[in-house]
Amino acid sequence: MNRKTYDDKKALAAASIELTQVVQKTQEARLKLDALEQKVVNTQSQVLEKQQSGQLIEANEQLVLALLQAQIGVEQAATALREVSHAAQLDVLTGLPNRRLLLGRLAQAIEDTTPEGEGLAVLFLDLNHFKLINDTLGHSVGDEVLKETALRLSGAVRKNDTVGRYGGDEFIILLVGTISHADVLGICEKIIKALGVPHPIGNQILQLAASIGVSYYPKDGDDPHTLIDCADAAMYRAKRHGIGVAFHSTDLPPVLLPTHLPIIPAQKKPGAHHPIASGEHERRRAQLREANEQLVLTALNAQQLQAVAEGALDKQKKILAMVAHELRDPLTPLTLVAGMLMQSSHERLATIQAIIERQTSHIARLVDDLMDVSMAQTGKLRLNFQPVDIATIIDEAVVVCRPAIDLRFQQLVVRKPRRPLMINGDQLRLTQILCNLLGNASKYTPNHGSIKLVIDAGAEDITLTFSDTGIGISAEVLAFIFDPFVQDAHAIGFNGTGLGVGLSVVRELVEGHRGSVNVFSGGLGLGSTFVVTLPLPPQSK
Repeated sequence: MNRKTYDDKKALAAASIELTQVVQKTQEARLKLDALEQKVVNTQSQVLEKQQSGQLIEANEQLVLALLQAQIGVEQAATALREVSHAAQLDVLTGLPNRRLLLGRLAQAIEDTTPEGEGLAVLFLDLNHFKLINDTLGHSVGDEVLKETALRLSGAVRKNDTVGRYGGDEFIILLVGTISHADVLGICEKIIKALGVPHPIGNQILQLAASIGVSYYPKDGDDPHTLIDCADAAMYRAKRHGIGVAFHSTDLPPVLLPTHLPIIPAQKKPGAHHPIASGEHERRRAQLREANEQLVLTALNAQQLQAVAEGALDKQKKILAMVAHELRDPLTPLTLVAGMLMQSSHERLATIQAIIERQTSHIARLVDDLMDVSMAQTGKLRLNFQPVDIATIIDEAVVVCRPAIDLRFQQLVVRKPRRPLMINGDQLRLTQILCNLLGNASKYTPNHGSIKLVIDAGAEDITLTFSDTGIGISAEVLAFIFDPFVQDAHAIGFNGTGLGVGLSVVRELVEGHRGSVNVFSGGLGLGSTFVVTLPLPPQSK
């Protein structure tokens, strides 16, 4: 495994641990809200029985305290999410901006720079003989070298420039603002000199050197990836020919700067042992040149792996931001409840209880969906199979979803076979499948729209078809609609509540019943159709 992929997997694993901690904190907040709801019920009973103002004040104080504790728990979870979002933009080892943040800043710099002006250069820097350090002195020394390199590069550039770690021993430096070709040459020379200053690491004193490739906007490219690729190609040309700095543009001559300084060691501390004999050193350098050629051949594959890891990390960050947003939403009405409690009478307790129940239910659904997705992805989702009549499942789901459907004045049509249809399944989870699909249909169907559920029985399976006259699903999202945390842009604008995991839960539960689920939509405004197929047991075929 190369260092780039290792670092990205390490960062992604850290983000996953943070997400698990947030889910745990959310569960704690949910438990506190459940306790708060119970206290409201108890207080209401006490008021109706004794009507003593002193006891009401005492109960109110307890409710306010429990509410504040629940709010603190949710705010702690949101704080943890913000910290993870910030950390996800930084390289774990050096603390520099990582590749994703570099690409974002480069894209912004391109947007802010006029093509006619002089003012944007990308430097791609690679340490010379870095593999030799890892092979002879160990990866811990290599990590210290990378940290020291980050410090020296940051000190060699201007205040508004950006130094970031691209991966392994590769760094990218973004030079912005009014800058000429002569300015770029000056900064490159300053970087080479800064790296060349001997520095003690462990029992060695190392002297570093690097090769630098340079590309200019818009001369060499007009987008981040092209500019980086051009600078990368120039860097390899500089390394191959033993020069310090090479430019992608052929009309700009390369610059000869010291790049072949002995890196291990420049000098020995008293009592230190020289680790490499001269002949052995030359042999290792030959091996390094051969390894570099192989690295060039595998660069495209490594970049693809890097892109996959970064995509996963970026998705993780978006997930955390969504969870933080959804957790903060119930706090506003709950905070209002705290104010109401201070001046409440027993007549207002019913209203307070309704608010708390609604917000507790919202947080409970979020936590339950997150836990279901987590258990499914880790293989911990367990189903309790037993014979169950599908008509019973349908009736239970309709009872649960009917209030929301009626509230939107929607028409619900259910067509089911007249004969009983027994299947093997988990009754609670099958009801959850139907509730999620019916609730989703109602959620994204305008008022006075229609929803239809049709059940057909074949020789070997049963098919449940959910159709609606809702807002539909765009073609670009349709193929990914069952993936966790995927939401269509126009769906968020229509009804922005939820995390986008309900359909993921549906897929996991249907497949857990050895069935399948598919979706069809003609496009925006043309409604949606979800088809669930479940196998019939042998005795029902």
